[in-house]
Amino acid sequence: MTALSQPFFQHALLAGTLVAAACGMVGYFLVLRAQVFTADALSHVAFTGAMAALAFGCDLRLGLFVATIAVALLFGVLGRRARPDDVVIGSVFSWVLGLGAFFVTLYTTSRSTADGPAGVSVLFGSIFGMSAAHATTAALLAAGVCLVVLMAARPLLFATVDEAVAAARGVPVRLLGYGFLAVAGASAAEATQAVGSLLLLGLLAAPAGAAIRLTDRPYRALALSVGLAVTEMWAGLFASYAVPRMPPSFAIMATATAVYAATFLIRRPAPRTG
Repeated sequence: MTALSQPFFQHALLAGTLVAAACGMVGYFLVLRAQVFTADALSHVAFTGAMAALAFGCDLRLGLFVATIAVALLFGVLGRRARPDDVVIGSVFSWVLGLGAFFVTLYTTSRSTADGPAGVSVLFGSIFGMSAAHATTAALLAAGVCLVVLMAARPLLFATVDEAVAAARGVPVRLLGYGFLAVAGASAAEATQAVGSLLLLGLLAAPAGAAIRLTDRPYRALALSVGLAVTEMWAGLFASYAVPRMPPSFAIMATATAVYAATFLIRRPAPRTG
């Protein structure tokens, strides 16, 4: 039987495609705004939020989204003009890690027999374990993220490239900053379900980093980031299906890393002068 005839693979492909597209879009602006450290911190927040939900007997997706969006907005509140500060992120980062250790202990000592593999799936993802309803929900949420980013792309790009001029021209820089952080938090929660909290940074940063290395044109780079993310997701899923011993999260991240590394071998033409 082919991969596309398998229901579990169809669910993974549906959710994975939209999640990758959302990560490609959000990741592009994270890299452009020099906020990759924010994504790194959100990966640990995602784990802590999911474990907190499991410890209290709630759906882990609720913990994922509440924690990542709330902490992303907190970064903005404590930063300047809704731009997270590295010192603030580092401080919250440490606190969140400690809180995560607490919730892991609480979960493993009180609810480990109820849903044992859940903690592992949070760390490494469980995209092949998605039900039809779960995959549809993830795809719809990711599509919503894509729509929001597309609607805000022009002013967000303006505020990213020249914040002072954008503010002077009446662009709501602070509001855009908070909105983008909330979307980044939602994307982190989505990516956790696909590749796990330990690896979600790669899905947000690698395609965008590769796209920016390949072109200087913003909208072309944004489209390329999305295209690379989706292609890497597909390649990873098919590779994992072909080699059952290879976890899908590893296959996806290995592909993304290989593509990013390959961009260093490509010599871009020098810009024309005169």
